[in-house]
Amino acid sequence: MNGYGLLKPALFALPPEFTHETTVSLLERVQHTPVRRLLRRRYAVDDPDDRLVVEAFGTRFPNPVGVAAGFDKNARVPRGLAALGFGHVEVGGVTAEAQPGNPRPRLFRLPEDGALVNRLGFNNEGADAVGSRLDAGPLPDVPVGVNLGLSKSTDLADAPADYRYTYERVGEAVDYAVVNVSSPNTPGLRSLQHRESLAAILSTLRDAGADPLLVKLSPDLPEPAVEEAIEVAEAHGLAGIVATNTSTDRPDGLRNQNAAESGGLSGAPIEDRATGAVRFVAERTDLPVVGVGGVADAAGAYAKIRAGASVVQLYTALVYEGPRVARAINEGLLDRLDRDGFDDVADAVGADL
Repeated sequence: MNGYGLLKPALFALPPEFTHETTVSLLERVQHTPVRRLLRRRYAVDDPDDRLVVEAFGTRFPNPVGVAAGFDKNARVPRGLAALGFGHVEVGGVTAEAQPGNPRPRLFRLPEDGALVNRLGFNNEGADAVGSRLDAGPLPDVPVGVNLGLSKSTDLADAPADYRYTYERVGEAVDYAVVNVSSPNTPGLRSLQHRESLAAILSTLRDAGADPLLVKLSPDLPEPAVEEAIEVAEAHGLAGIVATNTSTDRPDGLRNQNAAESGGLSGAPIEDRATGAVRFVAERTDLPVVGVGGVADAAGAYAKIRAGASVVQLYTALVYEGPRVARAINEGLLDRLDRDGFDDVADAVGADL
């Protein structure tokens, strides 16, 4: 058992949001100290032949394993997360207004299921504060993206202006931006995935200079709505699609009682569904796809890559697998590239299509 395995019972005895906040605070303390270099030596994979390098939406990723939005909502620890071996970090979701999110408790572990349920509700310090932090830096030497959310107090009709305000405050310092219209925890937000609403938001952001710009879709969208969203993304010159967000569905077989909590389900129970969504999107567009949902090991990451994901992201696996998860996945990907005769990750993207 590794060090995290020994520590996990004590961490899981604490409320999950408290544990998360403590982890972020600890990373924040060490990321600008010599400890960061020690972490990189321990957790980053040596890749002298650049076999893990991926080029997507004009951005060079040193490896395809990234941190999904939600872990570092306020852009406090991108350098710390990069030191754990991740190839990119997506911060946020950030909203125009600072907001506390939904009442606690709002984050729930499902250990038997390898899952989380969250109804956090875009709790964050707001675009002005997060933008100032990003501008002040320093940022890591891996790509940093920002996830743009909608302020809870904003009328849906005013969504384009709200997203634009956020982008103009946080977009300058990062490598890409993602429009989040798929979180299940802001009332009405998912309705913005439909053609007219999404087109208005994307047009406004493109006018503001957002590039590269991606959109994050829900795993619960029916297939015709996904196809419609792809068409809108292509029409507005988007750089990629993130598939997928958390799910409000509860698949059969969940064992932990927290499955009954409202909110978005993430982790192992949605892995196959998310991989299917990656494949569905990749079969219908040449836009790069970011694969999210249930990634916890090399097999799962490789399945999404072969299904068409250029890069993948995780969050729940950090909770259950600990800080070595990126290294374990990247080492496993190198083994699978050797096994299947691929020169690099890019060659494996979409191999199963």
